[in-house]
Amino acid sequence: MSRLIVGPFNRVEGDLEVTLDIEAGRVSSAHVNAPMYRGFEHILQGKSPHDALVYVPRICGICSVSQSVACARALASLAGITMPPNGQHVANVILATENLADHLAHFYLFFMPDFTRPVYAQQPWHAEAVRRFATQTGEQTRAAIAARQRWFTLLGTLAGKWPHTQSIEPGGSTRPIELSERIRLLAKVREFRSFLERQLFATPLEQITALNSEEALWAWHAQDPWSGDFRLFLSMVQDTALTRLGPGPGRYLSYGAYPQPQGGFEFGDGVWHANTGALAPLDERGIREDATYAWLSDTAGPRHPIEGITLPDADKTDAYTWNKAPRLAGEVIETGAIARQLAAANPLVLDAVGRQGGTVYTRVLARLLELARVVPMMENWLQQLRLNEAYCVPIPAFTEGVGIGLSEAARGSLGHWVVASRGRIANYQIVAPTTWNFSPRDAAGTPGALEQALVGAPVQDGETTPVAVQHIVRSFDPCMVCTVH
Repeated sequence: MSRLIVGPFNRVEGDLEVTLDIEAGRVSSAHVNAPMYRGFEHILQGKSPHDALVYVPRICGICSVSQSVACARALASLAGITMPPNGQHVANVILATENLADHLAHFYLFFMPDFTRPVYAQQPWHAEAVRRFATQTGEQTRAAIAARQRWFTLLGTLAGKWPHTQSIEPGGSTRPIELSERIRLLAKVREFRSFLERQLFATPLEQITALNSEEALWAWHAQDPWSGDFRLFLSMVQDTALTRLGPGPGRYLSYGAYPQPQGGFEFGDGVWHANTGALAPLDERGIREDATYAWLSDTAGPRHPIEGITLPDADKTDAYTWNKAPRLAGEVIETGAIARQLAAANPLVLDAVGRQGGTVYTRVLARLLELARVVPMMENWLQQLRLNEAYCVPIPAFTEGVGIGLSEAARGSLGHWVVASRGRIANYQIVAPTTWNFSPRDAAGTPGALEQALVGAPVQDGETTPVAVQHIVRSFDPCMVCTVH
C-alpha cells in the first residue's frame, strides 16, 4: 500500500486536501481535510440577531446570497413572520441567479478543463475539448465567463450588488420592482436563455426538460454528438466511464428549493433512498453534527445544531479536519442538484440514478438540467410580480426563541439555526452543503460521502493529481470556506 496526498486543489473555493491510501492501482481509503478554520459561528455570538444578515454573506464570495436566504429564513422563523408573495418571488429570482451562475461556472471553469489534460490526448474529442474548455483560452470558457458577467447584472436591479447582497430580509425583499425594470429583467433572463440554447444545449430549453429517460437522452445525443457543450460532455461520458466513477452513499437530502407563496416548493423536499427508489419525509430533528474526527470539541457526543458547539481543539488526537460530520438519523447523506432533482421526481434523473447510481455523470447531469429547468421558472416568477403590492413586511423585535432557516444553495442543502436570548444571539450554527458531502468519519468510523465515493478510483502510475480523483471531487463542487465557515 502507498499513500498519496492530493492538494491543495486548484479551481476550488477555499482550501482542500485529500489523503489517499492506494492498493493495486486503486484508492482503498480516503480522508478529506478542510485545513482552514474561520470561526463565523463564534463571531455571531452576542450580536443582535438582525446583524447576522451582515455577517453571514461574508462567509463566502461565490454563494453569499445562499447564506443570506438561509439566515433570513431563520430570522423569519424566530420572529414568526412570512414573506409576502412579491418578496418570495424576488428572493427566489435573486437566489436562482446566484445558483445558476454557480452551475455555469462549475461546468465551464471547474469541471470541464480536466478533460483537456494530456492523459486524454488519444481521445477523439481531446483537441475539441482544448479548443472549447482550456483554462483562460478556451473559446467556450471565455464565452461562459462573459455570459456569467452579464447574468449577474440582474442583481444590480434586484439587490443593489453582488456578492454580500443586503436586500434580502426576513420579511421579504427591500427593493420593489417597477414595470420598466421588470421588462429589462425579463430581457436579461432571455439573453441568458439564448446563451444556453445556442452554446450549452444547442437546442431549446424545453426540448432538454422534455427528456424523460436515459434512452431519450442518448437518442437526442446521437443526433449530433458534438453539437453544443452538453452533447460533447455526454460523448466524454461514453469514453471515460464517468457513469461508474464516484458512487455516492445512496441517500440524498433536499430541504426544498424555491418555496412558493401558495405553499410547497418548485423542487420538493425530502430524503430519497436508492435502495427503495422512494422519497421519505424530512425530519430536521434527526440531524446531528459529530466532531469525533474534527479539531473541535466533541463534548457530549453528536449534537443537533440547536445545541451545537464550535470550540476549536487544534491538538486533538486522531482528528484530521476542521469539518464536522453531519448525519441524518445516523446516516451519511449526499446533497446537491442530484438530490433536488430526485426529490422533485425529475424522470430523467430518476432513470439515470436508478440505472447508474449517484456518480460523476449523474451529478453533473442534474446540475445542467437545473439550468434548463430554472430559467423558465425565473421568467414566470417575474411575470407574477404584482407591482402595487408589498415586497416586504415589518420585522418585530428579536428577543427570545429559536429560528430554523433551511434553503438550497447550488451545491445542496444549507441550514442555519439561531438561538436568541435577551435580544442577542446565544448560539448560531450552520451546516453547509459541503459540510455534508465532505464530512470526515463519525464516531462509528463511517466515512463521509466523498470519502466513500473516492474508494475504488483508479490511480495510474506516476499520477500525483489523479484525474479520476479530480473528476470525483469536482463533481461534488466543494465550497470549503462555507464548510468551515
